[in-house]
Amino acid sequence: MNLFIACVLYSLGHTLNWFAMHSQFVWQWWEGKLFPAAITFGLPGVFCFVWGTTFAFKAMEELWGPRFLGFSMSFFVFPLLTWYFMNESMFTVKTMLCILLSFSILAVQIFWK
Repeated sequence: MNLFIACVLYSLGHTLNWFAMHSQFVWQWWEGKLFPAAITFGLPGVFCFVWGTTFAFKAMEELWGPRFLGFSMSFFVFPLLTWYFMNESMFTVKTMLCILLSFSILAVQIFWK
C-alpha cells in the first residue's frame, strides 16, 4: 500500500510541476508569470514529492528506490500532459524507448530483492 500511495503522490507532484513549468506555453495568461506559477503549482508539488518519498522509503527501505520510482513516474505523467495540452505525440521512437527504459528501471527497483 505504501508503494501505491507513493506512486499516486509522485504522479500528482509531477502533474503539478508540469503546470508550474509549462503553463506559460499552454495559456497566454500564465506567460511571464513564473513566480505565481511556481508558488501555485510548484509548492504543492514539492510536498507531494516529499510525502511520496516518505511512503516509498517505507516500502523499499532505501533511498535509491524512491529516486528511481519518482523518475520513472515522470514518464507516465509528462507524455500524457504534453500530448493533451501541447499536441506533441509521445509515439515517436525516441520517446517510446525512453518510456520502455523507465518501465525497466522501475521493474528493477520494485522486483529486485
